[in-house]
Amino acid sequence: MPDFRVVVLVKQVPDTQNVTGAAMKEDGTVNRAALPAIFNPEDLNALEEGLRLKDRFGARVSVVTMGPPAAVQVLREALYRGADEVVLLSDKAFAGADTLATSYTLALAVRKLGGADLVLCGRQAIDGDTAQVGPQTAEKLGLPQVTGVVRVEAVEPPGGGEDGRGSVTATRAVDGGSETLTCPLPCLLTVSAEANEPRPPSVKLLLTYKDAAAEAMPDYDDSYLDPESDEAEVCHLGRDGRPVCRARIIHWDHVALGADRDLVGLRGSPTRVKEIESVVLTAGEAKMVPATQEGVDALVRELIAEHILG
Repeated sequence: MPDFRVVVLVKQVPDTQNVTGAAMKEDGTVNRAALPAIFNPEDLNALEEGLRLKDRFGARVSVVTMGPPAAVQVLREALYRGADEVVLLSDKAFAGADTLATSYTLALAVRKLGGADLVLCGRQAIDGDTAQVGPQTAEKLGLPQVTGVVRVEAVEPPGGGEDGRGSVTATRAVDGGSETLTCPLPCLLTVSAEANEPRPPSVKLLLTYKDAAAEAMPDYDDSYLDPESDEAEVCHLGRDGRPVCRARIIHWDHVALGADRDLVGLRGSPTRVKEIESVVLTAGEAKMVPATQEGVDALVRELIAEHILG
């Protein structure tokens, strides 16, 4: 059976449950330093689908994220769950990217990895909520796409099916219901939270990569981030004679990707924030309605008069 290559695109996002007044900068970009950072929730669902393919078919799961050096934390979490290879796209040139510039950069990374039989993304990120990066990346890679997947029904890996290409059958949410589609490989899926229950980190893998977890977080370590190596991990014998491994996190900047500098980051982003406004919800006028038939009738008449009810 041919190799089954799965690439999962993930993002470290601000925890939008803990937004403060300092959450946005004056230029309209997110002040990530002011908010706690988490693994984008639906990206965990996408990762889970990739890991299920690894469990079932022996797929090789590569995880890619674009962000500042601290975004390496989501790559560690991917390793703790079972990812085979992780790539950090980090460069000052990438800062301030909108969805168009982000998808351009991610597509370059997928190509540099040698392509993929299946690309998986979360349906959307909780910081931007645009749901655009997955579809735009598919377009740049020339891949068919199925968005908003709520259930993966069946997978034929490469070498399977009538034409040997393989396929994925998935159900996605649409207005008023759902639809089930079969898509030939290679393709891209965006995965919703309803699709699965992400597995927790493995204690065994956490111990295996404990050296990686001990690296200082926002600082790069040249022995830890390798821009070119194809090896996903480096091992040595511990005191007890057992192998101790640490992840070799691949790091690519815009030069390594061969990116056009004018198409990445803020420079490559046609979307700009015009204005930021803090919205404060205040209570409006309230009216008590007596719990009687007369009170209900009066309320209905008032709603009709205000053209709220027809």
